[in-house]
Amino acid sequence: MIEIKDLLSRFNNILLGEEGKKESIRKIISEIIKADIRSEDVKIKNGIIYLNIKPIFRSEILLKQEQIFSKLKESLGKKTPRDIR
Repeated sequence: MIEIKDLLSRFNNILLGEEGKKESIRKIISEIIKADIRSEDVKIKNGIIYLNIKPIFRSEILLKQEQIFSKLKESLGKKTPRDIR
């Protein structure tokens, strides 16, 4: 029997647009570092996440980078960005 997630994965590209992807990234990073990040501060270009945030938060993100990418991979699947800057 085919699972629902397998059927819905075909429509992942349609359902998860650029804004949805940015929002998902913002939520995950905010949850892990316990700080509020605005959607305007997140940019994605060529598979790299660019963050316009304070240096103290940037350091925290770099320390918890493995945990962030693990959650991003669960949420975004194949569309997971490969680096954070």
